[in-house]
Amino acid sequence: MATQEQLLAALASVKDPNTGKDFVGSKSVKNLQVEGGDVSFEVELGYPAKSQVPALRKALVAAAKSVAGVENVSVNVTTRVVAHSVQRGVQLMPNVKNIIAVASGKGGVGKSTTAANLALALAAEGAKVGVLDADIYGPSQPMMLGIDRRPESDDGQTMEPLENHGIQVMSIGFLVNQDEAMIWRGPMATQALEQLLRQTNWSDLDYLIVDMPPGTGDIQLTLSQRVPMTGAVIVTTPQDIALIDARKAVTMFEKVGVPILGVVENMAVHVCSNCGHAEHIFGEGGGKRYAQEKGIEYLGALPLAMHIREQADSGKPTVVADPDSEAANIYRSVARQVAIKIASKAKDFSSKFPTITVSKNT
Repeated sequence: MATQEQLLAALASVKDPNTGKDFVGSKSVKNLQVEGGDVSFEVELGYPAKSQVPALRKALVAAAKSVAGVENVSVNVTTRVVAHSVQRGVQLMPNVKNIIAVASGKGGVGKSTTAANLALALAAEGAKVGVLDADIYGPSQPMMLGIDRRPESDDGQTMEPLENHGIQVMSIGFLVNQDEAMIWRGPMATQALEQLLRQTNWSDLDYLIVDMPPGTGDIQLTLSQRVPMTGAVIVTTPQDIALIDARKAVTMFEKVGVPILGVVENMAVHVCSNCGHAEHIFGEGGGKRYAQEKGIEYLGALPLAMHIREQADSGKPTVVADPDSEAANIYRSVARQVAIKIASKAKDFSSKFPTITVSKNT
C-alpha cells in the first residue's frame, strides 16, 4: 500500500508552471488522504488560474499514479487569494483584499484599456474583481465596460457598484452627465475619489483595479498615500517621451512605499491590417530596457491594433470580445503575472493583531 511519504515525494516532482516551485515544498498540498488504492488531496493556489487547472490536475494525477498501489486519484485544485501588505499607516478596506493601481506618467498611452482588460482577465481566471475609475476629469471605464446606468443607494450613505462582464465597477462617470466637465480643484477631486472608494459596497473582492488619472500631481499623490495599495502596474509606450513620464510615476510610488508590480508596454508594434507589415511607430523596446535598468518586472508588450481600440470603445474590451485572440492572451499573461507577484508578497496580518486600549485606572 502507498504511504503518504511516497505520495508527497512523487507530487514534489510536479512544479508550478508559474513560480517554478513544487507544490509540496510550497505547502500547497492539503488534506492528503490514502485509503488502500484510493488517494485524494487538494492543491491550493494563491492566485487565480482557472485556465491552467485542467493541465495541473492532469500532471498531479499522473504523479500520484506513478506510486505503486495507487489506483484512483481525486485532486481538487482551488484558489485562495489573501490580503497582502500595503503602505504603513493606511486604513485597510473592508471586503477588498488587494488594491492594484494601474498608472502612467502621461495620458494617451492606453492605461484605461489596460486596466479594463487586466480586470476582465483576472475575472476570467476565477477571481472576484472590481474596477474603480479614479480618473475624475476623464472617466472612461463606463464606456469601456459598457455601463450607462446610475448606481443605487439603499441607505442614502453608500452606493452599490454597477456590474457588467462579471466585474464590479464604480466611476464618477456614473454620477454626472457625459458632457459635463468636472471643474474641480485638487482637494475636491480627491475627496470625491475617497468617497467613491470607501462608500461603495464592494462585495468580497480579491482584487480592486484602480484606473489612476495620468500624471503625478495632487490627486495621484493623495491617492497613493491614503488608499491601501498592494502594488502598482505602470503602463507606457516605447517612445522616450512616454518613458520619461513613466519614470516619474515609478518614483512617486517608490516614495510613498507602494511596490511596482511591473511595466506594461503598450502600442509596441503596429501590424498593417492590409499587408501584414510590422512597424515600431513609437520606437522599439523602450519599456523593456527601462524595466531591466530599474530591476522591475517587464509584464509584456501589446500591439497598436485597431480592434483593441474598437472593442474598448464598444463596451466589450478584447478579453471578453475576442478571448482567443493573441491580444487577449497577452492581457491574460499580464494579469497572471501580476496575481502571482502579489501572491509572493508578504501577507497582511493586521487583522490578527490585538487592539490595545489604554485607560486611566482610578
